[in-house]
Amino acid sequence: MRAILTSLLTAAVLTGSCLPASAQEQAYIDDRSDGAALIRSLYNAINRQEYARAYSYFSAETPPSDYRSFVEGYAKTVDVQVITGTVTTEGAAGSLYAPVPVAVKSTEKGGKEHVFAGCYITRIVNAAIQEPPFTPLHIESAELEEVKGPLEQALPKTCHSPS
Repeated sequence: MRAILTSLLTAAVLTGSCLPASAQEQAYIDDRSDGAALIRSLYNAINRQEYARAYSYFSAETPPSDYRSFVEGYAKTVDVQVITGTVTTEGAAGSLYAPVPVAVKSTEKGGKEHVFAGCYITRIVNAAIQEPPFTPLHIESAELEEVKGPLEQALPKTCHSPS
């Protein structure tokens, strides 16, 4: 009996049936290979309601807020879509910065939609000069504001690096 219950629980976890229905529809994506991939991973985590993972993409030195407020900010959110624009990588003082233009559409419980546009600045300290613990590509800062219009038309053409 114990083996059957363990098998059922393992199958449920592996198939995602312990997750809410909307989270089950999203494949797990955790990609820090470039700025745009990191931002897509952030919103993948939010859609899957994996808020600790989403929060971990931000710099430990400059988090967007405290963790509890971060999670509460998504309490009404049922879906988030993101599109990213052209990313340019710039070097400065041993770091690589990648400003990522984004447009984001969030849908709340009840169907209310919001569109945001702006820029995320992603950063990695040159991997060749880091010592443990290694700090991967992360979100250094974000500036988004609510805008009118469809998602596809909200995307900024460019973003600028802090350097």
